[in-house]
Amino acid sequence: MSPSRRKHMLAALKSLDLLIGLIAFALAFWVAHFEARAASFGDFFSVRVKIQNVVIFLVFLFLWHVILYAVGMYRPKRLKHPAQDLTSTVMASTLAVLLMAGAASALHMEAITPLFLSAFWLTSVGAVLAIRFLLRTATCYRYAKTRHTRNVLIVGTNVRARQLAEKLRSDPSSEYRVIGFVDNAWADSEPPPDRSYRLVAGLDELQAFLREHVVDEVIVCIPIKSFYDQAEKMISQCEEQGIVVRFPPDLFHPKLGRSQVEELENGAVISFYTGAMDGWQVAVKRALDIIISVALLTILSPLLVCVALLVKLSSPGPVLFIQDRVGYCKRRFKMYKFRTMVADADRLVAQLESVETMDGPAFKMEADPRITAVGHILRKSSIDELPQLLNVLKGDMSLVGPRPTPVREYEGFSEDWHRRRFSARPGITGLWQISGRSATPFARRMELDMQYIDKWTLWLDLQILAKTLPVVLKGEGAV
Repeated sequence: MSPSRRKHMLAALKSLDLLIGLIAFALAFWVAHFEARAASFGDFFSVRVKIQNVVIFLVFLFLWHVILYAVGMYRPKRLKHPAQDLTSTVMASTLAVLLMAGAASALHMEAITPLFLSAFWLTSVGAVLAIRFLLRTATCYRYAKTRHTRNVLIVGTNVRARQLAEKLRSDPSSEYRVIGFVDNAWADSEPPPDRSYRLVAGLDELQAFLREHVVDEVIVCIPIKSFYDQAEKMISQCEEQGIVVRFPPDLFHPKLGRSQVEELENGAVISFYTGAMDGWQVAVKRALDIIISVALLTILSPLLVCVALLVKLSSPGPVLFIQDRVGYCKRRFKMYKFRTMVADADRLVAQLESVETMDGPAFKMEADPRITAVGHILRKSSIDELPQLLNVLKGDMSLVGPRPTPVREYEGFSEDWHRRRFSARPGITGLWQISGRSATPFARRMELDMQYIDKWTLWLDLQILAKTLPVVLKGEGAV
């Protein structure tokens, strides 16, 4: 499918999904509040609408769009994978229900009932899957009628060029037909065994070939460093004859990073990155951070007040322990915890380093004499970490991510790859918090942080959050 056609189809699909969100919301509201009283749809539509409710509904539609985008419902070639559609649709509807439940708890929205949430979940899942099925059926039918309508010429015969040709040919729904390669000779001096791969012109013969043959697009795969002048000339030749010319995004080969073509100040750039770039998924993650942290701070406020009184009355010193930590992109911030140690704990570190029991630059002891009696309980239950919900609200931290690094530990990093953990926003919990917590060796903690960064998805965050509570309740690995 051509990029312009794909763009129009994607816009139509997004509009349909917004319509589904609207219908699911309205139907769930009717089921929860009118169906039990045998009211008609006329009664439903005659209900007075408040401005506040309209604003809330518009925010919901925006978040519904963001969630669908974040779980990958609009990725290229998505219509070919019905199993992925099922997983992502269930995930999107579940996230939407969790967001609405959190908002209802925080804002005391009586209209959002369990019946409403159940009806919305069932309606949205069914409708989104039905639309995907119909589009998939229509798309397959269309491709069967109009297959191979765009002739593509590939410049270059290297491995990248052949892999691209193979991908285009092996895709049963592709509109593209590779009509040949343009190069002075085959890259390995011998033609490939597949006779359908033809060398149709030399590099200096491209312009003449374009004049005499039907060519819709030209994809340039020759090394830019060695053939810069030649590539620039080819672009001009294609431009002159009105033929689309493309370059693959993998012009460079980073070991870990992924590439993405973006727009920067009205110009195109290729970005290489590890972890998550700024985008819809990051926006959803931030929205979840805010909603869940507000809900938890509200629900747990009586507990927080009681803990603050216990800390204050059990030992002299402030209620909160505030420490400089290294966060996102090595920015420093003040991290909050309930104080679990004596007031001058930091000054005693030098005296205790000789009996430290943890490996790596982190300083931790299994039987730290600085911890107070109340502090032992708070640490074992992880209640001391709850004030970090304020850091989450401020944006210094997220609910899930690598733990924020103490300055002393950061200065002890011996490898640059350790510092890649700062490419993600630090979190209250993470992979190594559900894999042994403080008992996890330093090297393993680093590996788990890199694994989280490289494989991050919203679904992974939800899995970690779900597994955190049982670990905390058991007190596993707490020091």
